[in-house]
Parts: sequence; C-alpha cells; structure tokens
Amino acid sequence: MPTSRRTVLSAAVGTLTGAGVLTAGPAAARAPGSTTAPGRAARTPGVDNRFWSSYRDWGRGTPDGVRAVAAPRPGVVIADPAGRREYADPHTGRTAVWEYATWTSPSHRPALPATEIIPSWNADTPPGTWIQVEVRAGYAGGGSTPWFVLGRWAAGDGDIRRTSVDGQGDGRASVWTDTLSVDDAAAGPRLVSYRLRVTLFRRPGTRLTPVVHRVGAMASDVPDRFTVPASEPGPARELVVPRYSQHVHLGRYPEYDNGGEAWCSPTSSQMIIEYWGRRPAPADLAWVDPAYSDPQVCHAARSTYDHRYRGCGNWPFNAAYAAAYPGMNAVVTRLGSLTEAERLVGAGIPLITSQSFRAEELTGAGYGTSGHLMTVIGFTADGDVIANDPASPHNGAVRRIYRRREWENIWLRTKRHTAEGKTASGSGGVCYLYWPQQPTGAQRRALKDLGIR
Repeated sequence: MPTSRRTVLSAAVGTLTGAGVLTAGPAAARAPGSTTAPGRAARTPGVDNRFWSSYRDWGRGTPDGVRAVAAPRPGVVIADPAGRREYADPHTGRTAVWEYATWTSPSHRPALPATEIIPSWNADTPPGTWIQVEVRAGYAGGGSTPWFVLGRWAAGDGDIRRTSVDGQGDGRASVWTDTLSVDDAAAGPRLVSYRLRVTLFRRPGTRLTPVVHRVGAMASDVPDRFTVPASEPGPARELVVPRYSQHVHLGRYPEYDNGGEAWCSPTSSQMIIEYWGRRPAPADLAWVDPAYSDPQVCHAARSTYDHRYRGCGNWPFNAAYAAAYPGMNAVVTRLGSLTEAERLVGAGIPLITSQSFRAEELTGAGYGTSGHLMTVIGFTADGDVIANDPASPHNGAVRRIYRRREWENIWLRTKRHTAEGKTASGSGGVCYLYWPQQPTGAQRRALKDLGIR
C-alpha cells in the first residue's frame, strides 16, 4: 500500500543539547519565490474546513434516535435509541451490548477535490457512554467509499478503550490512523464530497447520553513540495503560555506510548489547555503517583492514548481531549503560511504544529525527528518563531526561538529528505487549534478567515 503523507507522530529523536532560553541569530535569508504580504492572511489554498456545531447545523443532518439541544451550547443527544449493538472491545477482550443512536451530516463538497480528509469532534462522554465517528467520501467520476471508522472515542477509559481502526480501504483510498487518504495522490481519483456519521452509545436501560457539540473535517489537496515560498514577518507578539517538558516524564507510565519520551502531542495540548484557564480536577489526577511533578501531563497522555496506534499522537484524539474541558472548542486543520499563524497569535490564539526535520534543519533544536508537536506562542520583531518545545530537558528550557524560514519550511512541506537520503513525508501545515466557546471578536474573525466557526 503506498505511503500516505500522514506523518508518524513520535518522540523527538536525538539528543537534546543545551538548556535555558535559546536565541536565534539574524533572520534567515528569504527563499526565492512569491511572498505573502505582512498582516494579510490569504485563505490556505487546497484546504477546506467544514464543521457542524450550531443548532441550525444539527437540524440540517439526518437524525436516527437523536435530538438537537439548543442551550447553553448546541449539540445532539440520544433521545429514543435506534437500537442495540454489540461491541467486542479488541483491547480489553470484553463484549458488551450498547444502545445507540446516530446523526449523519449533509453531504459536503469541498471547494476543491481532496486527497485527504481529517476529522475532528468535540463531545462530552460521561461514564457509561462513548461515540464513534465515520466518514464516507464520494469520488470524482462516480462511486464512493464505504463508511470508514475514524475513531471510537470516550474521554475516559472505563467503558471502552479509545481506538483508531486499521486495515480499512477499498483499493482507492485507505484510513491511516486518523486520516482518510487516497492511495495514489498523483493519479488516483480525488474525493469530491463526504458525509460524516457520529454514533452515540450508552449502557442499555439508562438515561445516560453523550453530547456531541461539534463534528466536521478538514479536506485538503496540498501539492507535494520540498520547499515552500517564504512569508514576510508580521507584527511581533508573545502569548504567556505554561511551559511543560515531556522529558521530565521519561520512564513514567510506559504503557502510554513509552512514557514521556513520546508525549510531545499531549504535553503541547496541556500547555494550550492551561493557557485557556482549564485544568484537570484533583479527582482526575488521583491515579498519578503523588511524587511526580506536572501530573496533568500524565493525565493528558492517558487521555489522548490511542490503543490501536499505541501512541498519544492521534490528531483528532488530542483535539477531542482539549474540547472535553468545559466551554472549549478544538479542531485539526492545515495552514498555508506563518502569516496565518501570526493572525491567530495576534488575536490571542496559540497553535500546535506538526513537523519533521533533521537536526541541522532547525537551528538550536539539538535533535532530529520523524514527527514532533510544538506550540507556537509568538513571533519576534524579526518574525522568528517563539515556540514552547516540549522536547526540552526541563520546564525552564521549553521556551525557544527558532528561525522563521527554517520553521516555515519544515512545517509546511509535504516531502523531505531523511538523514539516510530517503524521501519521507511532512505534515503539510497540520496544526491543532483550541479556543473558548465565547471568543473575542478578533479571535472569531481570525478563525473565520480560516473557514472555522
């Protein structure tokens, strides 16, 4: 099966060097080619965001046993279950019967045919409930995929084990953990439409229900590229974001993706969640060894762990974890330049970015990685990136300054050369965005510019 552009999100590979705050030298030379004017955010070409979250949105879908609720935050809940279904959990060996109901979105046609679809969902799943998210996409020229499962999810792990589902494909497209991708992006048929289906489950005979507040997807057709055009620096700003190191947690709870070694994604998520004033309750942390510092990072790792992928780097699972906190929204999307990131930071919204690079490609990092998550919290007057990098030896060393041109290229490219001279994938600008239910006007406008509401 051809390799997808889906970047494997693993630990930062290599030995960290140095400590404390790193400073960059003069801004890197701009690469030749077109530039994005400072302060202006052009819509990302090849990226389409569609999320259903309003009461009107829920009314436009097809319900089967669910009903829409309007206040205080719109969503869908189980009304009269559509039936019962048996689920054999492959990760616990337990088989149980669940009542279920479904909501199916209208068919959405992205602005441009897509090669990839990555879902996101925001839901409350009290104990005794869980949800499943599926996608069915239509091909250019006719025909469609089967319904593919893109996640079986619950905020906790007492009822089912949170999981993606491997081995799904129809000969033209396949599911890679959290991404539906056409098998041959160069010659294969594009995805011209899709529908999402979310199934809500609960224990039989109860009045329990999940509440699904948001479901949608980012569809994209980002051209293969080793380099991207440079953008011009915009206004300087730095947001005050908590700093956590994943490496503080080395050896802790290795059952969750080998302990802190591979916790870049949940560590980044926890930093941004706390920036927005949310934290786990003491009861949520009761399972963590009281001798461990930053127990909330351990909680984030457990709460994002994908038992099939055997890692904490499932993109939608991280977004769903963030949105499980009261009044929080979260999506996975792609951006097209650091200008768009500057618009978000300027409005007070930090972001979490996915990138892969050799050690020499990111000055000051001190390591190379096949996939790593960091937070973008600001920009210097020269336009360089201020990042909270969880692949740091301790919390005090997390804040870094990375050269703008280097950062932009390793984040936005879809192809890269490994240290062994092989060609591998890049994320193509993937990021997580988390924001509160009541954003400011500037935050709302910055998100709307990206097609997110």
